[in-house]
Amino acid sequence: MAGKSKGEHRIGLLNGFAAYGMWGLVPLFWPLLKPAGAVEILAHRMVWSLVVVAVALLFVRRWAWAGELLRQPRRLGLITVAATVITVNWGVYIWAVNSGHVVESSLGYFINPLVTIAMGVLLLKERLRPVQWVAVATGLAAVIVLTVGYGRLPWISLVLAFSFATYGLVKKKVGLGGVESLAAETAIQFLPALGYLLWLVAHGKASFMNDGAGHAALLASTGLVTALPLVCFGAAAIRVPLSTLGLLQYLAPVFQFLLGILYFHEAMPPERWAGFALVWLALILLTWSAMQSARRARGASGPLPAPHEERPDSAAVEA
Repeated sequence: MAGKSKGEHRIGLLNGFAAYGMWGLVPLFWPLLKPAGAVEILAHRMVWSLVVVAVALLFVRRWAWAGELLRQPRRLGLITVAATVITVNWGVYIWAVNSGHVVESSLGYFINPLVTIAMGVLLLKERLRPVQWVAVATGLAAVIVLTVGYGRLPWISLVLAFSFATYGLVKKKVGLGGVESLAAETAIQFLPALGYLLWLVAHGKASFMNDGAGHAALLASTGLVTALPLVCFGAAAIRVPLSTLGLLQYLAPVFQFLLGILYFHEAMPPERWAGFALVWLALILLTWSAMQSARRARGASGPLPAPHEERPDSAAVEA
């Protein structure tokens, strides 16, 4: 059982690295979809994501879960909540990137691990060691410095942080596999999204129909761009603690931040550099803590996990 648990944890970590790596590079993709607006891109993302996961499910022949889900109103309600908050997250992020706010979007995903860790501690009773608490406090100080640097409430960052942290918590409670969970969420999103796209077509405003085959293909590819990292995230969310996801989540904003300043050439005054320096300090502390924990686990003779890696009972997750 201990070997199986370690194997599951390793699979979760690999999927987490893959998911956040892809999310970190996605700002390069959304500008390619102009002149489509953010809402049209969002609607295509919903529609084509369902197409992608439906094909995947047909290939692996896994449909029994759908009937079971329909007979479980609580889990179906949680899936609806997940679909709602990820819709908000997608829409705000697409608009922010295409409006020149890549660095501010990265700030949202730097805040997100702090929110995720807080949820793990407060709601799931996960425990942190003293060094991890110092890292969280350092990260909070970084967020304050960056907020002062912007001179206004960073609403883009806050919406992205809280919507995605909530999404991660709900997916952990639902306990569905990555492909199944994404299929259920996009099924809920599908009809409103398709209705909006048909409305655009009826009024001659659909860039999918008006801007050539290449543009149409790019819009259709939003399904793959969405499905691949979300499937990986779903696989990670049910296998590793929220505190571990909080660490992995720093990968995406690091890539986004670098793209924002090096590729999109967004402004970085000194106070923002100071804030991001504090974020990196928090990441170093968390990484050191994780390495110490792994070293102690290798030296321990018993199979029990470290305290900060305690997880809810599997039956509770499935309830």
